[in-house]
Amino acid sequence: MKRLVFPLLIITLLLAACTPQPTPSLAPVHLPLGYIPNVQFAPLYVALEKGYYADEGLAVELDYSMENDNVALVGAGELQFAVVSGEQVLLGRGSGLPVTYVMAWYQKYPVGVAASAKYNIQAPEDLKGKIIGIPGLYGASYIGFVALLSSAGLTENDVRLQSIGFTQVEALATDQVEAAVIYTANEPNQLQARGYDITILKTSDYMDLVSNGLITSEKVLQENPQLVESMVRATLRGIEDVIADPDGAYEICKKYVDNLAQADQVVQRKVLADSIEMWQGERLGYSDPQGWWNMQSVLLQMGLLKSEVDLDRAFTNQFIP
Repeated sequence: MKRLVFPLLIITLLLAACTPQPTPSLAPVHLPLGYIPNVQFAPLYVALEKGYYADEGLAVELDYSMENDNVALVGAGELQFAVVSGEQVLLGRGSGLPVTYVMAWYQKYPVGVAASAKYNIQAPEDLKGKIIGIPGLYGASYIGFVALLSSAGLTENDVRLQSIGFTQVEALATDQVEAAVIYTANEPNQLQARGYDITILKTSDYMDLVSNGLITSEKVLQENPQLVESMVRATLRGIEDVIADPDGAYEICKKYVDNLAQADQVVQRKVLADSIEMWQGERLGYSDPQGWWNMQSVLLQMGLLKSEVDLDRAFTNQFIP
């Protein structure tokens, strides 16, 4: 009987080795973006497609709904992460929300002003007295525009603002306005594709402001820093890959963005190229303290922020390699 023990042990071990082992479950992460699918989310698509999030044990689900309260939801612990802009973080903290910006996706603020070349608008001071279209007196476009004016010592009172919604291309093309507040990777490319000769003033050329990046809550930072590190690391890998291989990233985007294959390829590839330019920096993901100081100053000037917030708690670079 003793002679059977060793063979039986071998058989048991072999059977165990052949039995499929359960796949470790991935931790679900719901990531709201606040905008429709487009090539500017290429790093996320690449990170998903190449399994970078899965490598970190994360099952990331992208949410494109136009939810405006993502900062509040992160602060309340209902979301672990969100992609938001720097001004949203400061306004949230000014309202008592314990949120922290943990990775800068954009190194340059994406807002600017476009104008027909015939108006000869070459610098922010040239905007004085001009009729300028703006989506509305809210959000990143408004804040970026005020910062651009401020860099030349101007205020809203020095220009004639018209709220035009997101009709900048048509408004400029039909001379409804002399200039319009735009996102520098979007409307200028559409106008140039139509053959319009335009000039562009980029807020980032005149003032460093904090743009889109990844936020989490102080609670998650304290209780699960490994989760934050994993999320940041996978996202940065996506950004790195898009910068290194824009063409490959563009092909991946076609799987995530409906009708991209049927869109104007020249325009969409230029949108991606211009976006990449805003993501690049000496240290990907790094958040410049000067940009936070500038942003806070602009918000205080506008009266949107009533008092200074603790910038040391508003952002961190501890997860940036």
